[in-house]
Amino acid sequence: MIDLRRLHVLRAVAHYGTVTAAARALHFTTSAASQQIRQLSRDLGVDLLEPQGRGVRLTAAAESLLGHADAIEARWDEAELELRAGEGAPAGPLRVTGFPVAVCVLLAPMAARLRERCPRLSVRIREVEVVESFDLLFEGESDLAVVEATPSSPPSADARFDQRPLLDEPFDLVVPADHPLAGRDVADLADAAHEPWIAPMPQTPCRTHIMSACGAAGFTPDVVHHTVDWNVTAHLVANGLGVALVPRLARLTPELPIVRVPCANRPHRKLMTCTRAGGHRRAAVAVAIEELRTLAAAAVA
Repeated sequence: MIDLRRLHVLRAVAHYGTVTAAARALHFTTSAASQQIRQLSRDLGVDLLEPQGRGVRLTAAAESLLGHADAIEARWDEAELELRAGEGAPAGPLRVTGFPVAVCVLLAPMAARLRERCPRLSVRIREVEVVESFDLLFEGESDLAVVEATPSSPPSADARFDQRPLLDEPFDLVVPADHPLAGRDVADLADAAHEPWIAPMPQTPCRTHIMSACGAAGFTPDVVHHTVDWNVTAHLVANGLGVALVPRLARLTPELPIVRVPCANRPHRKLMTCTRAGGHRRAAVAVAIEELRTLAAAAVA
């Protein structure tokens, strides 16, 4: 009989990349996690880890086993869903995560609506970045996440997660109120090619979107200021220090002398709802996603 907890440790090693990182996520010591893998290897009669430099990597047998391990995890979740199918109205805790803009514009109002609609349901929000949302789902510490599709996100075919489109959020060009582009109904990004630019920090998802959008418009922006918070970006624009691309859902300080101009190039980012495999069928998750879709449509409009 295979101990399913040992399979979970193996899945964690594959997810986090190292035994040490997996152990940290599972609140194990590294030696305890290694012992779980060794015991699983003995149970199955195959090697699951092999040396690679100073570390280890999964063997071909381990990679093959992972597909079955993910399927076993999904079937167990389905069994839990069936056991709770007759419990009636959604109740108990619903743990949701999202990046800052998603929390402000989508998750917070969703929680307020569900408080009225499902009084026995307790929504618990956690603000995290996209990578951590996937980690928390994997660890079973979250039930639902609003994430941004990025090149580093798990692929849509990843059997561990159920990722579904929520909305395509456009980026607007933000310029000072007295800027020549401020009076336009629509602006072409190429018209801002020679401006100083304000952009998120390197290696962040939105920075990637912005650089790609500008590249598609035929130029590389001269980024002179780097920010973390969209309202900081807005204040820099208001002081004439540059222009910026800002996602439509970002709520900027209203009294600033800035103008948001839609872009003819239609730069955008894709927002997704994500659960563990099959998790969207939980009554509490389904009703939350329903509210999110309503809020998303209204927010972009």
